[in-house]
Amino acid sequence: MTASDTPLLEVRDLVVAYGKIRAVKGISFAVRQGSVVCLIGTNGAGKTTTLRTISGLLSPARGSVSFEGSRIDGTPAHKIVTLGVAQSPEGRHIFPRMTVKENLLLGAYARKDHGIAEDLEAAYELFPILR
Repeated sequence: MTASDTPLLEVRDLVVAYGKIRAVKGISFAVRQGSVVCLIGTNGAGKTTTLRTISGLLSPARGSVSFEGSRIDGTPAHKIVTLGVAQSPEGRHIFPRMTVKENLLLGAYARKDHGIAEDLEAAYELFPILR
């Protein structure tokens, strides 16, 4: 596999359990640069558990999670965020008083570079309704 073939995110044979209960039973998938992937399933199917494991909030019992070709399973969530991997739960009113711009900038809190303004502008280009 060449560097250009390396998935941005790869989950292999992921098993996650809460005690003796297996919530995720061997899921595998890859996300390539520029693609969109959707996890669909009934309540209790393991969607949230999978995302929490990718984000470092849970540890897998078996399997692996890799980002840009490097394993991140077992890495603390605060370090995974600095790679640009995070989740924002919908519908929980976590930051109800923040503006759209403040919410977007919150996603860059761990960044040290000067490209944040350019990335914010790119988000506005993709989603003009956010202005």
